[in-house]
Amino acid sequence: MKRLICLISAGLMCGGCAAVSPRQYQAEQPVLDLRSYLEGPLEAWGMFQNRKGEVVKRFHVKMVGTWSNNVGRLEEDFVYSDGATQRRVWTITRLDDHHYTGTADDVVGVAQGEAFGNALNWRYTLALPVGKKVYNVKFDDWMFLMDDKIMINRATMSKWGFRLGEVTLAFQKQRNEK
Repeated sequence: MKRLICLISAGLMCGGCAAVSPRQYQAEQPVLDLRSYLEGPLEAWGMFQNRKGEVVKRFHVKMVGTWSNNVGRLEEDFVYSDGATQRRVWTITRLDDHHYTGTADDVVGVAQGEAFGNALNWRYTLALPVGKKVYNVKFDDWMFLMDDKIMINRATMSKWGFRLGEVTLAFQKQRNEK
């Protein structure tokens, strides 16, 4: 019973914490134009750290983005440090100057994105395979445009309100050889 009370108390304390709003970055430069940044080839290098901060997995991603009006397609090909590979294809829709939605085969429901200034915050649930099981894990994903080529991405993963770990990526826009 004590354990249940501790879990409920911890959940209530975390639930009371104020979340950061993307609006606080509206004056930051350079302004992230997602359609422009995610057009053409990109590469990213990343890692997953568990809740203790230990790096558990590293990966490299090659991406190609294309846009038609307000709908984009981002093809991501992952190669993990253990040799495993994965492919994810996002369909991203720009709703207005600050709001986006996104879908992919392993995203449960629809990702919601909000962008201001140099920042984009994605919130979504990912069906994450671990061994023979699949867990629905919540992502609070922040992207910050550093300059016209580099974007830093930090995502916090959680399940039932408990932090599981973090994913960190550095994106680099590649020259489009058309």
